[in-house]
Amino acid sequence: MLSPGPDSKAELIRTLADAENRELIEPESRLMLEGVLRMADLIAGDVMVPAPHMDLLDIAADYDELLRSVISTAHSRFPVYEGGRENIIGILMAKDLLKLQRAPELNLRTLLRPAVFVPESKRLNELLRDFRSNRNHLAIVIDEFGNTAGLITIEDVLEEIVGEIEDEFDEHEQESGIYTLADGSHRVAGDVAITAVNEAFGTRLGEGEFETIGGLVADDLGRVPRRGESVVVGGLRFTVMLTRGGAVRWFRVRREPGPATTADGGDVD
Repeated sequence: MLSPGPDSKAELIRTLADAENRELIEPESRLMLEGVLRMADLIAGDVMVPAPHMDLLDIAADYDELLRSVISTAHSRFPVYEGGRENIIGILMAKDLLKLQRAPELNLRTLLRPAVFVPESKRLNELLRDFRSNRNHLAIVIDEFGNTAGLITIEDVLEEIVGEIEDEFDEHEQESGIYTLADGSHRVAGDVAITAVNEAFGTRLGEGEFETIGGLVADDLGRVPRRGESVVVGGLRFTVMLTRGGAVRWFRVRREPGPATTADGGDVD
């Protein structure tokens, strides 16, 4: 009675922070526990990749075109559509393309796996349970009208708990924050210094005004962009690949056609 337990989620999070300060739990453990608590309040629509930014494969495409798409995006699973992007007929595993290479007479349809559809309002904790029980790693998110709203993967859900799941390129990325992708675009960390971006791309973005590229893009847009959103600044197109904790973790950066410009719209000499 003298020391009642927390009676709200906010108070519980403060209790976890206090436990970390008293060295009762490790910082990583506190972050994961907080991630579990916050995930319960999130729905699929909060972390999905919006439909316009989904990487899809056309069932009518030839093998070479499919292979180029798989290599350039580097995903392991792809929704496949027929006729229009709204008509998703299944999921193709990238590794299954090897079967087509060995046996061109195979019908691509026979390699497709059933697509799983979930409502945009599906809670992440429920979705994680479904992913584990059904052994699915990707789901198509639909809105209240039955239209495709986006897609979500088990990695998207787990990252809300454990933070970004590092891949084989991350050691290099952590050193520079800028990594060249196979299709010629770049993956740029949101906390990379403006000076590093200007040096890498030969631009003069926000010199003396902002410290990080994430701060510059958020200021240009007027808010922190959501995953999948794009904005053009100084002749570069920044597309959000991943957000974390109210900030952009990674951008995909491409040069826009035409003369490069500074952040205020003037041409670069």
